[in-house]
Amino acid sequence: MRLVAVAIACTGLLGCNKGDDSAAHPAFPPVAVLVAKAVQKSVPDQLQAIGTVEALATVGIKSRVEGPLVAIHFKEGDYVERGQLLFTIDPRTFQSSLNQAEANLARDQATAHQASVDEQRYRTLWDQGVGSRQQYDQSYATAASSAATVAADRAMIQGAQLNLEFTQIRAPVAGRTGSLQSHLGDLIKEDADNPIVTIAQIEPIYVAFSIPEKDLADVRRNMEIHKLAVTAMLSGDQAPSETGVLAFVDNTVDQTTGTIALKGLFPNLNRRLWPGEFVNVILTLDEIPGAILVPSQAIQTGQDGQFVFVVGSDMKVTPHPVVLGPAIGSQTVIERGIDAGQTVVTDGQLRLMPGATVHIKDSLEGGATS
Repeated sequence: MRLVAVAIACTGLLGCNKGDDSAAHPAFPPVAVLVAKAVQKSVPDQLQAIGTVEALATVGIKSRVEGPLVAIHFKEGDYVERGQLLFTIDPRTFQSSLNQAEANLARDQATAHQASVDEQRYRTLWDQGVGSRQQYDQSYATAASSAATVAADRAMIQGAQLNLEFTQIRAPVAGRTGSLQSHLGDLIKEDADNPIVTIAQIEPIYVAFSIPEKDLADVRRNMEIHKLAVTAMLSGDQAPSETGVLAFVDNTVDQTTGTIALKGLFPNLNRRLWPGEFVNVILTLDEIPGAILVPSQAIQTGQDGQFVFVVGSDMKVTPHPVVLGPAIGSQTVIERGIDAGQTVVTDGQLRLMPGATVHIKDSLEGGATS
């Protein structure tokens, strides 16, 4: 009886041990993840930067003559066209100077005419042998002097006419005016230190930005092939972005920052771009044909570099090391590591390990899969 009891006890013990072994190796449930397909398509090769809008030209308007300001023909902040009348300086003093110069010309023309007649008369007498050489030389000198005086008078008239024209100050370029620094009745000095107003030329307009010097070779190589498109996106503006072309590459790399300055030229016909504001800039270098793209959130970083979890047909995941290309919006180009059509995990990677089984709870492409 004792032997039977011991056998039963041992049998029970073995049964308990077997049950404990099953509990020590439980089966892990599938991990719920989000996935997306790697797609292949042609995408632009782009550089991104923060840029600043700059006026094509900023002109300070100064007077060429001195006098009281008697008229302002625009409102500060107006858009003005090239040649548009902006200011009028009191013209009376300059009109008087012009009248005096014209009167001097008339007087000296009469004197010159008389001197020319006398010179011809003494030349005839000299040729006939009845006049003296001294009289002829004197008349010749007087006629030449009078002619020179007439020429000087004409130059004085031209100067007086210019000064009179300068009393009307016109816009040298089309653009947006700034705040007025002088007002009606102010005495405007000739070539004063401060301009009366400034005009910013905004059609077309520049967007200045910088890129790392490592990208300069790609920019220069593509510039020799075709014009490079520059896109400017205004922060917080839902309207379409503005498009221009790369117009300027600086001749020196900034050794302090390791960057080089560039400028895009934009038509800005709708005047959306405003001098001084910050914009997001995209410089398109070239087209990348047949690029493999995955959502950027699929990319993980490990001890050996970047990788993505690829879901196999058996619903098990395998980490694939990848070589990254440029980011295109919310996607990243994969230069090496995966093929088009492979399924990559985009959410839930923290709970995964190589060989783990997954359950696809949804797809970024729209279909629910299990």
